[in-house]
Amino acid sequence: MKLISWNVNGLRAIVKKEFMDQFKKLDADVFCLQETKLQAGQIDLELPGYYQYWNYAEKKGYSGTAVFTKEEAVSVRYGIDIEEHDQEGRVITLEYPTFYLVNCYTPNAQAELKRLAYRMQWEEDFLAYLKQLENDKPVILCGDLNVAHQNIDLKNWKTNQKNPGFSIQERDKFSQLLANGFIDTFRHFYPEQEGAYSWWSYRFNARKNNAGWRIDYFCVSKSLEARLKSAAILSDFYGSDHCPVELIITSEGE
Repeated sequence: MKLISWNVNGLRAIVKKEFMDQFKKLDADVFCLQETKLQAGQIDLELPGYYQYWNYAEKKGYSGTAVFTKEEAVSVRYGIDIEEHDQEGRVITLEYPTFYLVNCYTPNAQAELKRLAYRMQWEEDFLAYLKQLENDKPVILCGDLNVAHQNIDLKNWKTNQKNPGFSIQERDKFSQLLANGFIDTFRHFYPEQEGAYSWWSYRFNARKNNAGWRIDYFCVSKSLEARLKSAAILSDFYGSDHCPVELIITSEGE
């Protein structure tokens, strides 16, 4: 089973580029998007063979998530059932027979960490939500989690220690996620690999120079470890300031 996660930084813009060709080339069983930046009715995607699930932000042209999947979900939830957090279209949860899939676009702490307090509350509530799901069945979490966890997860770590996405507070929350039984699947396969990034600034030729950050993830419940087959960062795919990330898992019983 192939799963893809991609922050597209505006779906309408990337569709005008090569998104459909790339979508077909990737041929994922589950395709998760973040930062779709649109409202209902603003795009009509024909994706034969896929069920489509959308969560829109109340604010126009902002945030938003979507999941396209070949297998219809048993059930679907939008948000995490906390009104304060559910205005921005950040989470879609699909239930499958043997796991939950959670597609997430984590709030950015913003310049000078002005939204850090909200981000910390989000992290607490979101982890509680994930653990509640785990009481029923394992969880596959994917998305733009807006944090580079370790020094090797960004090019210029020394100069970014007080910046959004690499503050000690945000990194500690990701450590807490792992301490609560989740696996960072890319680091599971490549614990020491450097230069593996999923987001690059549009400034200073960052992508050309590979001066990036790894902030897009697949994290899974520990109980799914035996089903992990591979994880990858697909940096050859363009159209956004992020590239897709991939997880391949075996079917139960394989």
